[in-house]
Amino acid sequence: MTLDAAVIGRRIVVRHETGGVGVSGGPEMSDVIGHVTAVDATSVTLELRDGRTADVALSTIVAWKPVPERPLRRRRALSIDADELTRITSLGWPAIESVALGEWELRASGRFTGRANSVATTGSPGVPFDQALQEVEGFYAARSLPAQAQVIVGSSHERSFSDAGWVRKDGYYGGAVVQVADLEPAYEADPEARISPRADDEWLAHYGRVDDPASARAVMEAPSRVGFVSIGGPVLAIGRVVVIGEWAGLSAVEVVPSARRQGLARRIVETSLAWGVEHGADKAYLQTMRTNTAALALYEPYGFTDHHDYVYLQPPAPVR
Repeated sequence: MTLDAAVIGRRIVVRHETGGVGVSGGPEMSDVIGHVTAVDATSVTLELRDGRTADVALSTIVAWKPVPERPLRRRRALSIDADELTRITSLGWPAIESVALGEWELRASGRFTGRANSVATTGSPGVPFDQALQEVEGFYAARSLPAQAQVIVGSSHERSFSDAGWVRKDGYYGGAVVQVADLEPAYEADPEARISPRADDEWLAHYGRVDDPASARAVMEAPSRVGFVSIGGPVLAIGRVVVIGEWAGLSAVEVVPSARRQGLARRIVETSLAWGVEHGADKAYLQTMRTNTAALALYEPYGFTDHHDYVYLQPPAPVR
């Protein structure tokens, strides 16, 4: 089998020369396992289990082969570190503009959702904290956006921002609980559900957080493995599922008010999980509000349980 565009989407292992010298005196070898996201005349790009990507030059490849979608051994969903899971969820909802500040990620997306317009504070910013705050505030001021930080509740970053006077953002969207679940081998995809790699106008019309369709599409359609689920004609229910590494992310489950309590949300979730497993996921995450008891009840039968909470912090109001 040729390593070309026909293998995009498949999970493979690639053995390649690193450029170093091995213990036997010959070329040093390394293996990379992941889903192929791109192939061109010089390299292949693989998405790894944590959602990061690796580019391997074709000239260095010694051998490669397809491998099963589901690994024989897997990490449990609850075993992942909160910082690592935050990086994965950020890849599943990628900002239009993403700038690294050490291990922090400065994200801007035309005000479409807090997740895509805040600094994700994972790991170290690589500079003293006071300087990091200046970098954050300057980044958002240059884009005429309010500065805000997504911080894990109970983390050292939450304490540092609070000590600097930053306060929690008010309102329903001031934070969320992140839940995770280990996936089963089989879920029942609804025969009436449609799954598209694009969010069409009708799908967007049912997602209540869209003021700027262009920004919304740029964020939500960006991952290489993403599906926009809908049921009904006209549409009665929607959802979005994305696969990042070994994780499926569920979001945007909405049902029109007149069609609620008919099992449509459950059908969207079941179809999304089936699609996630089909595309290589063995774990899933979601983000919802602590006060959204209906959503929490919807996901509970699928084994979703709390992993961590996060909040958005913002600078104190200027003294007048």
